[in-house]
Amino acid sequence: MPVWGIVLLVILAILLVVFIALMIFGNKLRKKQEAQQAQIDAAKQVMSMLIIDKKKMKLKDANLPKMVLDQTPKYLRGSKMPIVKAKIGARIMTLMADPKVFDQIPVKAEVKAEVSGIYITGIKSVRGGRPVSEAPAKKKGLKKFFSKKDK
Repeated sequence: MPVWGIVLLVILAILLVVFIALMIFGNKLRKKQEAQQAQIDAAKQVMSMLIIDKKKMKLKDANLPKMVLDQTPKYLRGSKMPIVKAKIGARIMTLMADPKVFDQIPVKAEVKAEVSGIYITGIKSVRGGRPVSEAPAKKKGLKKFFSKKDK
């Protein structure tokens, strides 16, 4: 058998082993995520809150409780997360939001939201009759702006 044939078989075997290892690792991560989602759904409760501010910022700068910062992995502390500052009852709290829900949260409006701990998982309704599913309009790029003017 030629040398290039042996090299090709070795590379194919290595790729097969890597593929199987990734499949096993992916299944473990999927099961872990499903268990965490079940815990979040079990602890979920609906709260009425006034949204003061929302922005994507680093966890270090978000004024979250020290216990939350201690529990997050070090490599995630510097990453930007969707943070919401809301008034719940008489307290002003800093909450984290699901990235899908973050775009739907209106600023300076009263919202009934599903909250699990300090994590906003969904929005039930917005006071004032605005639809919940309405996402803010994205800004058009400079290229689209000039192309519409020409026509």
